[in-house]
Amino acid sequence: MLIQQASQESGMSAKTIRFYEEIGLVRPAARAANGYRQFSNTDVRTLKFIHRARKLGFSVEDIQKLLSLWHDNKRASSDVKKLALAHVSEIEARIRELERVKRAVLDLALHCHGDERPECPIIDELADEHFSRS
Repeated sequence: MLIQQASQESGMSAKTIRFYEEIGLVRPAARAANGYRQFSNTDVRTLKFIHRARKLGFSVEDIQKLLSLWHDNKRASSDVKKLALAHVSEIEARIRELERVKRAVLDLALHCHGDERPECPIIDELADEHFSRS
């Protein structure tokens, strides 16, 4: 099948597929005589795997590891679990950081009068060279 059909079946754009091929996340697709990429059902299955992993927030590096584990029939499920739990720890750290940012922005918004006056602590704080709100 051509890249457009592989794109539709895998749920990712043709541009993303070409990028993943370029960085070596997926093996280069076979080429027809006219130079067009030809994807097999196995290729599309791999693309779907990658797409689902990306939707779960796994990095390209982690997806490479997951693909290796997926293709290794002698893998230990503990290796997969370890990778997934490390990803959960990263997600939790990002959530903590987003909560910190949310509190800082909310604090700024609560100190803004929100009326017709030009004075605004949000703008003042952002313009301050010593900005360090946490």
